[in-house]
Amino acid sequence: MGERLRKLGIRLAEARSTTLFQLATALPAAVLASILGIDINVAVKWQRAAAGDWTAYAAGINRRTTAEQA
Repeated sequence: MGERLRKLGIRLAEARSTTLFQLATALPAAVLASILGIDINVAVKWQRAAAGDWTAYAAGINRRTTAEQA
């Protein structure tokens, strides 16, 4: 199948990288790692490379959970 795609001009490595970058900007690293079955550190690296910073998101969830428990 890879050969057929190459003949059509579809570059698998480029398509994979593009997809990972898009996912990394749309999902937290933990979710990305779980969905793709990759190590969390790899997911964090992809996320940083794609400039998808979920630190503020995680902090917001933590504050919301803490406030609900109080």
